[in-house]
Amino acid sequence: MIIQGNDSYTAASFSLSHRMRRQLWNWVYLFFFKISPRPFHIWRATILKLFGAKLGKGVHVYPGAKIWAPWNLEVGDHVGIADGVTIYNMDLIRIGSYSVISQGAHLCGGSHDYNSSNFQLYAKPIVLGEHVWICAEAFVSLGVSIPDGVVIGARSLVIKSIADPWTVYAGHPAKQISQRTRNKR
Repeated sequence: MIIQGNDSYTAASFSLSHRMRRQLWNWVYLFFFKISPRPFHIWRATILKLFGAKLGKGVHVYPGAKIWAPWNLEVGDHVGIADGVTIYNMDLIRIGSYSVISQGAHLCGGSHDYNSSNFQLYAKPIVLGEHVWICAEAFVSLGVSIPDGVVIGARSLVIKSIADPWTVYAGHPAKQISQRTRNKR
C-alpha cells in the first residue's frame, strides 16, 4: 500500500487509486457521516461497511470519530468508538468485541522512519482484544497488541505491546498500575 523508496518531498506515498479512494471516503465522511445525528449508529455502520469496514453487531461509532481508511478496520460486536477518536489505520486496526475507545483517543498505525533520508512512511497493525477500554485521549502506537480486558488510562502512551490480560495501565509510557477483576455477567 505504501510506496517504498520514493522521494517523499516531491512524490506521493500512495498510488493514485489509493488516494482517489481515500478522497471519495473523505467526501462521504464530510457530507454523510460526520453530520449525521448521534443516534444514527446503523447509518454510520452502513457507510463504513460500504467502504470495506468489517463491523460486528451493535457497533456504535459516533459522528465525530475520524477513520482514515475504513477498509483497514475490523470491529467486533458491541464496540463503542466515541467522538474525537482518531483511527489512523494505514494498516489493519482490529478492535475486539465489547471494547470502548473513549473521546480523543488516538490509534496511530503509521509513522515515518527517522533514520531514512526521505523519512520513509511505514505502517503496522494495531490489535485490541475483547473488553478493552482505551480511556480519553490515550495514544496507542503502531504495532501494539493489547490483550483482553486491559484498561489504558486517560492520556496514557502505549508504545509496546502488553502481555498481561485483565490489567490496568497508565502513564507515559504506560506501565501496569493495577489488576482487573473479571465480572461474570
